[in-house]
Amino acid sequence: MTRLSRRTLPAALLVLGSLLTASPAVGATAAADPGELPRTAYVDVAVATLWVGPGRDRPVDLPSTTNPVDLRAWTGGMTLAERRWLIGDLETQATYGQRVIVLAESGDWAQVVVPGQPTPRHELGYPGWLPRAQLTDGRRYAHLTGRPFALVETATTWLYDDPRRTRPAMELSFNTRLPVLARLGRSVLVATPSDGPKWLAASDVSVYASSAQIPRPTGADLVRTGMMFLGLPYLWAGTAGFGYDCSGLTHSVYAAHGIVIPRDAQDQANAGTPVARDQLAPGDLVFYARENGTGRVHHVGMYAGNGYVIDAPTNTDTEESGVEYVTLDGHRYAHEYAGARRYL
Repeated sequence: MTRLSRRTLPAALLVLGSLLTASPAVGATAAADPGELPRTAYVDVAVATLWVGPGRDRPVDLPSTTNPVDLRAWTGGMTLAERRWLIGDLETQATYGQRVIVLAESGDWAQVVVPGQPTPRHELGYPGWLPRAQLTDGRRYAHLTGRPFALVETATTWLYDDPRRTRPAMELSFNTRLPVLARLGRSVLVATPSDGPKWLAASDVSVYASSAQIPRPTGADLVRTGMMFLGLPYLWAGTAGFGYDCSGLTHSVYAAHGIVIPRDAQDQANAGTPVARDQLAPGDLVFYARENGTGRVHHVGMYAGNGYVIDAPTNTDTEESGVEYVTLDGHRYAHEYAGARRYL
């Protein structure tokens, strides 16, 4: 982990002038010529939600499709039936400042892939559609992405306009990464994709020179991170601290510890090293499949030790689920146990 002191502040201030002018949002510019695709862009909202196609959103989804977004209003404003409707219509999510690759555009929507979320569906990352207004070309920001970055390690945290953190600007998710410019006391100065420099609480982040410098976790480390989300409501396609789906939880927990695993449950079950049930260790992923464990994998959880598992089970027609800590033998899908994989 890289530590930055007050002495780094003057040097960082030299770059502020170029950052104070916001980069234009992709949605605010003319549509790119086909020859300009694919191209790089950056997520310009706290969490961007990717859809299976353009324009599939409903009025209730407005807080998730604007810039800025309000994920708490979105998830809190849906009925159980409206949450269930999202199954099959959403793909995944991407966090603030994350680089994406734009493949196509259709009206106010863009098709992108999210690097770092491996899937057989595309060699460059996980695909989906999002409103173009949630992207920025980030030309100035791109030059800073090679700097040390602040990694958000709490479920959510706030980005602030001032170093004393009295003027909140945006609520960020766990596993958000932003380039670091300096540290001043208990605050860290970071670059943003289009809104200039902002501040984070130093207690909510760790700073690393590169992803390779994130310490390799133990199974207990992964379990402690997963436990941080107990009770968080289930969200289909969720990969952020405002709501997870089952594989979004396991993928994000591993990613925050520097280990990239596939995005979806079936693909997670196809990778890693097989582990016998009587050899399970904390951090191992356990899988559940149709046809009493012999069919296609539909769910994944993380073994927590002592016969327990942490997972994000899907909502039913009558029950809203949250991230839970339950016994392996007493799990709602216990009769569909399909094996385990180790990634450590």
